Amino acid sequence: MGDWLWFWIVAALVLAIAELVTPFLFFMISFATGAAAAAVIAGISGGVALQWLSFVIVSFAALGVLVPVGHRIARAEGEDIQEGSTRWVGRTGVVVEDIPSGSHGSGLVRVERAQWRAETDAGAAIPAGEEVEVIAVRGVRLVVAPVHRPLPRG
Repeated sequence: MGDWLWFWIVAALVLAIAELVTPFLFFMISFATGAAAAAVIAGISGGVALQWLSFVIVSFAALGVLVPVGHRIARAEGEDIQEGSTRWVGRTGVVVEDIPSGSHGSGLVRVERAQWRAETDAGAAIPAGEEVEVIAVRGVRLVVAPVHRPLPRG
């Protein structure tokens, strides 16, 4: 019985720590809760079958309660934040390698610290050094347009 008690304690700790490093809100902690329940059963000399049964039941009950709460929290905190590749839309960058005009021609742009293959729907090529704005994402390429700054009055 003592070996199982330590097994469940270690499992609960490892799963709780795993919750801290995984992006799934309240997923691993649900299993940590189940392991903690099984440790309690092991601590009061419950059989191994009862320990596993309590682990499964408590884990799934915790999943049913905690995961929806985690999803609600994630949505509430990031409602205005774009996800995936669309997060690049609206950002500006600099052309590193000329972008030719026409379909399927691509060049290279740097947006923040990342370099991307880019194409343009503008009628003209965009030379290296030009500042551009990301207007869309097509597959693994950014679609960019030149940023035209107003000329200073002088």
